[in-house]
Amino acid sequence: MKKLFALIVSSLVLLGCNTVQGIGKDVKKAGEVVENAAKK
Repeated sequence: MKKLFALIVSSLVLLGCNTVQGIGKDVKKAGEVVENAAKK
């Protein structure tokens, strides 16, 4: 039951376009940091 509730809440939070774009930017930035660290 708790997992279902968490899934529903997560889905509602991610429905906002701005939120999804913000998460995408954060993930992209994190990927760049990892990539730059790997190059060193």
